[in-house]
Amino acid sequence: MKPAPFTYHDPQTLDEAYGLLATLENARVLSGGQSLIPMLNFRYVQPDHIIDVAGIAAISGITYKDGILKIGAMTRQREIEYSDIVATHCPLMREAILQVGHRQTRNRGTIGGSLAHLDPAAELPLVACAMDGMIHLGGSRGTRDVAFTDYALGFMTTAIEPDEMITGVSIPTWKPGHGSAFVEFARREGDFAIVAIAALMEIDASQTITRAALAVGGALATAQRLPEAEAILVGAKANDETFRAAGEACTQIDAVEDVHAPASYRKSLAGVLTRRALKAAAERTK
Repeated sequence: MKPAPFTYHDPQTLDEAYGLLATLENARVLSGGQSLIPMLNFRYVQPDHIIDVAGIAAISGITYKDGILKIGAMTRQREIEYSDIVATHCPLMREAILQVGHRQTRNRGTIGGSLAHLDPAAELPLVACAMDGMIHLGGSRGTRDVAFTDYALGFMTTAIEPDEMITGVSIPTWKPGHGSAFVEFARREGDFAIVAIAALMEIDASQTITRAALAVGGALATAQRLPEAEAILVGAKANDETFRAAGEACTQIDAVEDVHAPASYRKSLAGVLTRRALKAAAERTK
Protein backbone atom coordinates (compact mmCIF):
# COMPACT_ATOMS: atom_id res chain seq x y z
CA MET A 1 0.00 0.00 0.00
CA LYS A 2 0.91 3.66 -0.20
CA PRO A 3 0.48 6.27 2.53
CA ALA A 4 -2.48 8.61 2.62
CA PRO A 5 -1.71 12.09 1.23
CA PHE A 6 0.24 14.41 3.53
CA THR A 7 2.25 17.65 3.36
CA TYR A 8 5.99 17.27 3.86
CA HIS A 9 7.98 19.80 5.93
CA ASP A 10 11.78 20.02 6.16
CA PRO A 11 12.78 22.32 9.06
CA GLN A 12 16.47 23.06 9.53
CA THR A 13 16.34 24.41 13.10
CA LEU A 14 14.63 23.43 16.32
CA ASP A 15 12.70 26.69 16.46
CA GLU A 16 11.34 26.03 12.99
CA ALA A 17 10.31 22.50 13.96
CA TYR A 18 8.70 23.76 17.18
CA GLY A 19 6.76 26.35 15.24
CA LEU A 20 5.41 23.74 12.85
CA LEU A 21 4.35 21.46 15.71
CA ALA A 22 2.59 24.36 17.42
CA THR A 23 0.60 25.44 14.37
CA LEU A 24 -0.10 22.30 12.33
CA GLU A 25 -2.96 19.94 13.08
CA ASN A 26 -2.44 16.17 12.95
CA ALA A 27 1.34 16.33 12.43
CA ARG A 28 3.91 13.57 12.99
CA VAL A 29 7.67 13.92 13.41
CA LEU A 30 9.85 11.83 11.09
CA SER A 31 13.39 11.00 12.20
CA GLY A 32 14.78 7.67 11.00
CA GLY A 33 11.50 6.44 9.59
CA GLN A 34 12.09 2.76 10.31
CA SER A 35 8.87 2.55 12.30
CA LEU A 36 6.81 5.45 10.97
CA ILE A 37 7.18 4.73 7.23
CA PRO A 38 5.77 1.18 7.44
CA MET A 39 2.91 2.49 9.57
CA LEU A 40 2.21 5.16 6.96
CA ASN A 41 2.29 2.62 4.15
CA PHE A 42 -0.17 0.35 5.95
CA ARG A 43 -2.24 3.41 6.86
CA TYR A 44 -2.12 2.59 10.54
CA VAL A 45 -1.41 6.32 10.93
CA GLN A 46 -2.68 9.00 8.56
CA PRO A 47 -1.16 12.38 9.48
CA ASP A 48 -1.89 15.49 7.48
CA HIS A 49 1.67 16.74 7.97
CA ILE A 50 5.09 15.04 8.22
CA ILE A 51 7.85 17.07 9.88
CA ASP A 52 11.23 15.63 8.90
CA VAL A 53 13.81 16.61 11.54
CA ALA A 54 16.78 14.89 9.88
CA GLY A 55 18.32 18.23 8.91
CA ILE A 56 18.49 19.61 12.45
CA ALA A 57 22.13 19.20 13.47
CA ALA A 58 21.49 20.41 17.03
CA ILE A 59 19.78 17.15 17.99
CA SER A 60 22.46 14.75 16.80
CA GLY A 61 25.61 13.52 18.52
CA ILE A 62 26.99 11.63 21.51
CA THR A 63 28.73 13.23 24.51
CA TYR A 64 29.82 12.11 27.96
CA LYS A 65 30.42 14.32 30.98
CA ASP A 66 30.30 13.83 34.74
CA GLY A 67 28.85 10.35 34.52
CA ILE A 68 26.06 11.27 32.09
CA LEU A 69 25.88 9.90 28.55
CA LYS A 70 23.88 12.28 26.33
CA ILE A 71 22.62 11.24 22.91
CA GLY A 72 20.76 13.52 20.52
CA ALA A 73 17.43 12.30 19.19
CA MET A 74 18.60 12.26 15.55
CA THR A 75 21.69 10.17 16.33
CA ARG A 76 21.64 7.16 14.05
CA GLN A 77 21.73 3.75 15.65
CA ARG A 78 24.83 2.95 13.61
CA GLU A 79 26.62 5.89 15.26
CA ILE A 80 25.78 4.39 18.64
CA GLU A 81 26.98 0.98 17.48
CA TYR A 82 30.41 2.31 16.53
CA SER A 83 30.80 4.92 19.28
CA ASP A 84 33.83 4.46 21.53
CA ILE A 85 32.10 6.66 24.11
CA VAL A 86 29.12 4.32 24.29
CA ALA A 87 31.29 1.20 24.34
CA THR A 88 33.38 2.58 27.21
CA HIS A 89 30.74 4.17 29.41
CA CYS A 90 27.57 2.26 28.56
CA PRO A 91 28.40 -1.31 27.47
CA LEU A 92 24.77 -2.35 28.00
CA MET A 93 23.65 -0.03 25.20
CA ARG A 94 26.48 -1.26 22.99
CA GLU A 95 25.34 -4.86 23.45
CA ALA A 96 21.69 -3.97 22.95
CA ILE A 97 22.24 -1.99 19.75
CA LEU A 98 23.75 -5.02 18.05
CA GLN A 99 20.38 -6.75 18.42
CA VAL A 100 18.39 -3.91 16.86
CA GLY A 101 17.12 -4.96 13.45
CA HIS A 102 19.81 -5.30 10.80
CA ARG A 103 22.70 -3.16 9.56
CA GLN A 104 20.48 -1.53 6.95
CA THR A 105 17.86 -0.46 9.50
CA ARG A 106 20.51 0.73 11.96
CA ASN A 107 21.95 2.94 9.22
CA ARG A 108 18.68 4.89 9.16
CA GLY A 109 17.05 4.29 12.53
CA THR A 110 17.56 6.84 15.33
CA ILE A 111 17.43 6.62 19.09
CA GLY A 112 14.80 9.35 19.17
CA GLY A 113 12.61 7.48 16.74
CA SER A 114 12.82 4.29 18.79
CA LEU A 115 11.95 6.11 22.01
CA ALA A 116 9.08 7.98 20.36
CA HIS A 117 7.60 4.84 18.80
CA LEU A 118 8.05 2.97 22.11
CA ASP A 119 7.48 -0.54 20.83
CA PRO A 120 7.29 -2.75 23.94
CA ALA A 121 9.85 -5.15 22.44
CA ALA A 122 12.34 -2.51 21.25
CA GLU A 123 15.85 -2.65 22.67
CA LEU A 124 16.74 1.02 23.19
CA PRO A 125 13.70 1.88 25.34
CA LEU A 126 14.58 -1.14 27.49
CA VAL A 127 18.10 0.23 28.03
CA ALA A 128 16.66 3.63 28.97
CA CYS A 129 14.33 1.89 31.42
CA ALA A 130 17.06 -0.20 33.05
CA MET A 131 19.43 2.76 33.40
CA ASP A 132 16.93 5.38 34.61
CA GLY A 133 17.13 7.36 31.39
CA MET A 134 15.87 10.94 31.17
CA ILE A 135 13.98 11.88 28.00
CA HIS A 136 14.42 15.48 26.80
CA LEU A 137 11.37 17.04 25.15
CA GLY A 138 11.02 20.39 23.47
CA GLY A 139 8.39 22.59 21.88
CA SER A 140 7.34 26.18 21.41
CA ARG A 141 6.27 26.32 25.07
CA GLY A 142 9.74 25.39 26.27
CA THR A 143 11.68 22.26 27.19
CA ARG A 144 11.20 19.63 29.86
CA ASP A 145 12.91 16.48 31.07
CA VAL A 146 10.86 13.37 31.79
CA ALA A 147 12.17 10.28 33.59
CA PHE A 148 11.54 7.10 31.62
CA THR A 149 9.21 5.78 34.33
CA ASP A 150 6.97 8.81 33.75
CA TYR A 151 7.55 8.90 30.01
CA ALA A 152 6.33 5.39 29.13
CA LEU A 153 2.60 5.53 29.84
CA GLY A 154 1.53 2.25 28.24
CA PHE A 155 1.46 0.31 24.98
CA MET A 156 3.18 2.59 22.44
CA THR A 157 1.96 5.56 24.47
CA THR A 158 4.33 8.29 25.65
CA ALA A 159 4.20 11.52 27.62
CA ILE A 160 4.99 13.56 24.49
CA GLU A 161 2.41 16.31 23.94
CA PRO A 162 1.14 16.99 20.39
CA ASP A 163 3.24 20.17 20.16
CA GLU A 164 6.44 18.51 21.46
CA MET A 165 9.22 16.34 20.10
CA ILE A 166 12.11 14.37 21.57
CA THR A 167 15.41 16.24 21.40
CA GLY A 168 17.59 13.70 23.17
CA VAL A 169 18.11 11.30 26.06
CA SER A 170 20.48 11.30 29.03
CA ILE A 171 21.68 8.05 30.56
CA PRO A 172 23.29 8.06 34.03
CA THR A 173 26.14 5.60 33.65
CA TRP A 174 27.29 3.13 36.28
CA LYS A 175 30.74 3.29 37.85
CA PRO A 176 33.66 1.49 36.16
CA GLY A 177 33.88 -2.17 37.08
CA HIS A 178 30.15 -2.86 36.98
CA GLY A 179 28.81 -5.73 34.91
CA SER A 180 25.95 -5.65 32.45
CA ALA A 181 24.22 -7.93 29.98
CA PHE A 182 21.44 -7.65 27.42
CA VAL A 183 19.81 -10.96 26.51
CA GLU A 184 16.83 -11.44 24.25
CA PHE A 185 14.96 -14.19 22.45
CA ALA A 186 13.41 -13.52 19.04
CA ARG A 187 11.96 -15.80 16.39
CA ARG A 188 14.60 -14.72 13.88
CA GLU A 189 17.71 -12.57 14.00
CA GLY A 190 16.69 -8.94 13.71
CA ASP A 191 13.10 -9.51 14.87
CA PHE A 192 11.62 -7.73 17.84
CA ALA A 193 12.17 -9.69 21.03
CA ILE A 194 9.50 -12.00 22.40
CA VAL A 195 11.23 -11.36 25.73
CA ALA A 196 14.36 -9.32 26.50
CA ILE A 197 16.18 -8.74 29.77
CA ALA A 198 18.61 -5.92 30.61
CA ALA A 199 20.73 -6.46 33.73
CA LEU A 200 23.32 -4.36 35.56
CA MET A 201 25.22 -5.26 38.69
CA GLU A 202 27.93 -4.08 41.06
CA ILE A 203 29.72 -6.62 43.29
CA ASP A 204 32.11 -5.97 46.17
CA ALA A 205 35.25 -7.91 47.12
CA SER A 206 33.21 -10.45 49.11
CA GLN A 207 31.09 -11.24 46.04
CA THR A 208 28.08 -9.50 47.56
CA ILE A 209 25.81 -7.64 45.15
CA THR A 210 25.77 -4.00 46.23
CA ARG A 211 23.66 -2.59 43.41
CA ALA A 212 21.44 -4.17 40.76
CA ALA A 213 19.00 -3.19 38.05
CA LEU A 214 16.76 -5.49 36.02
CA ALA A 215 14.28 -4.58 33.30
CA VAL A 216 12.13 -6.65 30.98
CA GLY A 217 10.95 -5.90 27.46
CA GLY A 218 8.66 -7.72 25.05
CA ALA A 219 6.61 -9.37 27.79
CA LEU A 220 4.59 -6.38 28.98
CA ALA A 221 2.83 -3.37 27.46
CA THR A 222 6.04 -1.39 27.79
CA ALA A 223 9.56 -1.89 29.14
CA GLN A 224 9.47 -2.13 32.93
CA ARG A 225 11.83 -2.54 35.86
CA LEU A 226 11.60 -5.65 38.03
CA PRO A 227 11.82 -4.31 41.61
CA GLU A 228 11.00 -7.63 43.34
CA ALA A 229 13.91 -9.34 41.61
CA GLU A 230 16.20 -6.38 42.28
CA ALA A 231 15.38 -6.62 45.99
CA ILE A 232 16.39 -10.29 45.98
CA LEU A 233 19.74 -9.44 44.42
CA VAL A 234 20.94 -6.51 46.52
CA GLY A 235 22.76 -7.75 49.60
CA ALA A 236 22.92 -11.35 48.37
CA LYS A 237 25.89 -13.29 47.06
CA ALA A 238 26.45 -13.28 43.32
CA ASN A 239 25.88 -16.99 42.75
CA ASP A 240 23.57 -19.35 40.89
CA GLU A 241 21.21 -19.70 43.85
CA THR A 242 20.61 -15.96 43.99
CA PHE A 243 20.18 -15.75 40.24
CA ARG A 244 17.65 -18.59 40.27
CA ALA A 245 15.64 -16.82 42.96
CA ALA A 246 15.64 -13.58 40.98
CA GLY A 247 14.66 -15.48 37.85
CA GLU A 248 11.75 -17.12 39.67
CA ALA A 249 10.54 -13.69 40.78
CA CYS A 250 10.54 -12.58 37.14
CA THR A 251 8.20 -15.41 36.16
CA GLN A 252 5.48 -13.67 38.19
CA ILE A 253 5.09 -10.80 35.72
CA ASP A 254 1.67 -10.17 34.19
CA ALA A 255 2.86 -11.10 30.70
CA VAL A 256 0.96 -10.26 27.53
CA GLU A 257 -0.34 -12.91 25.14
CA ASP A 258 -0.44 -12.54 21.36
CA VAL A 259 0.06 -14.46 18.11
CA HIS A 260 3.79 -14.77 18.82
CA ALA A 261 3.65 -16.43 22.23
CA PRO A 262 1.25 -17.21 25.09
CA ALA A 263 1.63 -15.44 28.41
CA SER A 264 2.82 -18.63 30.12
CA TYR A 265 5.69 -18.97 27.65
CA ARG A 266 6.76 -15.37 28.13
CA LYS A 267 6.73 -15.79 31.92
CA SER A 268 8.91 -18.89 31.74
CA LEU A 269 11.23 -17.26 29.23
CA ALA A 270 11.60 -14.17 31.45
CA GLY A 271 12.92 -16.38 34.23
CA VAL A 272 15.38 -18.20 31.97
CA LEU A 273 16.71 -15.03 30.36
CA THR A 274 17.02 -13.29 33.73
CA ARG A 275 19.27 -16.05 35.02
CA ARG A 276 21.40 -15.89 31.88
CA ALA A 277 21.66 -12.11 31.98
CA LEU A 278 22.58 -12.02 35.66
CA LYS A 279 25.24 -14.68 35.26
CA ALA A 280 26.77 -12.84 32.30
CA ALA A 281 26.66 -9.49 34.14
CA ALA A 282 28.36 -11.00 37.18
CA GLU A 283 31.12 -12.49 35.05
CA ARG A 284 31.78 -9.10 33.51
CA THR A 285 32.31 -7.24 36.78
CA LYS A 286 35.89 -6.26 37.56
